[in-house]
Amino acid sequence: MAITEAFQNSATIGATEYFLASNSTTKTDQTTDGVFQLWLDLNAMANGDEFRVRVYERISSGGTTRIAMEWVISHAQSEPMWVTPSLIFMHGWEFSLTKLTGTDRSIAWSIRQVA
Repeated sequence: MAITEAFQNSATIGATEYFLASNSTTKTDQTTDGVFQLWLDLNAMANGDEFRVRVYERISSGGTTRIAMEWVISHAQSEPMWVTPSLIFMHGWEFSLTKLTGTDRSIAWSIRQVA
């Protein structure tokens, strides 16, 4: 099985939810099946910053996309690379990032795929 980088970019993340695979504040569900993992470079975070990472997926092809997982990351990071577990997606998925408190920050991401 080949490992690929399905999506990669960076953006200044603010209080509006930013959808990473869509590279936009407008969510477009991704329909490529596979095992995916999100990597974030959070070295720009400072004390007082707080960001929320969300994972969206549908339970069936005709279902509604819903939040499947969520994490809140706070303050300057002593280990600035942050990664989700490997996730199996099938029907309509997306990752998002939102600033909850602090300063807007430029954050780079990579969504990697196996299979």
